[in-house]
Amino acid sequence: MAVIPASGTQHALRAGDYEAVIASVGATLRSLTYRGRNLVVPFEADEVRPAHRGATLAPWPNRIVDGKYSFGGRDFQLGLTEPARGHALHGLATWLDFEAVDKGSDHVTLAAVIQPQTAYPWRIIVTARFELGPGGLTQSVTARNDSAEPAPWGTAPHPYLVAGEGRVDDWTLELPAAQVLEATPDRLIPTELTAVDANDPERFDFRTARPIGPVEIDHAYSGLIRGSDGIATVRLTVPTPPPLDAGASGGASGRVGPAAGTGVEMSWDASCPWVQVHTADKPDPAASRLGLAVEPMTCAPDAFNAGSYDYDAGLVVIEPDASATASWRIAAIV
Repeated sequence: MAVIPASGTQHALRAGDYEAVIASVGATLRSLTYRGRNLVVPFEADEVRPAHRGATLAPWPNRIVDGKYSFGGRDFQLGLTEPARGHALHGLATWLDFEAVDKGSDHVTLAAVIQPQTAYPWRIIVTARFELGPGGLTQSVTARNDSAEPAPWGTAPHPYLVAGEGRVDDWTLELPAAQVLEATPDRLIPTELTAVDANDPERFDFRTARPIGPVEIDHAYSGLIRGSDGIATVRLTVPTPPPLDAGASGGASGRVGPAAGTGVEMSWDASCPWVQVHTADKPDPAASRLGLAVEPMTCAPDAFNAGSYDYDAGLVVIEPDASATASWRIAAIV
């Protein structure tokens, strides 16, 4: 009998200079490379996936505070899957084994069912499609409500982007977001939505590309600044060193901004009005800040309790027999 790797069935994709491997457990992006260069932090096939690295998050991304929410006049208590902070984290699908329903050399479509359960009594058919092309890897997630009542819904991916050599501290970030969701430092409970330049711009304002440095971020952003095509794009780069004589032409101070370099970008459309950014800080220095988590989200943290907040948390409600789709793309910057 064939032994299935710990991360599930492996689906290897290739198109041009891109290669990707999708693991069936959690519909997880296990690796993505461009000309052999990592664009995300990978892990081994026969390794239990480290936390939620690369997983598809559903039927909610991020946290539900205390695991409690109300919907349709009923109160629910979810299991606390983030026990240190006492929250329900990243949904119910991250450890489901997704089945391939369509596959080719450059694409795979995986499907799983979130069955009705005490704390989430809706049947949701989740389909995750991954496709490689000249523009990188595109993932789309579709949820169909196979229940008799409307269902609350949210989704996101959880890749840790890699710009190139080094770690998070060494890379330059361009994050086109005007607002950041403040949170309590201990439990990351949302408090208020503020301008990125209001309280701690050195930590939160990356609308103009600049080095990340030592700042620690684990926050949701909104107020996304999109192009004329409606697409928001986060760019993470290893800056090209300025020429040796740059100081002579850098003005009176001799300072110049970070030059564009190689790296990785992630983009998405209006289906995701929020994005979580995390500098992946860990107690173990060897495992810390290996990649930058960039998670386009259809809704804010704790969106199942949207009525508790004075901003639009973006909770999606799917009617019976209806569907909702969100998508995003990861590509190399060369």
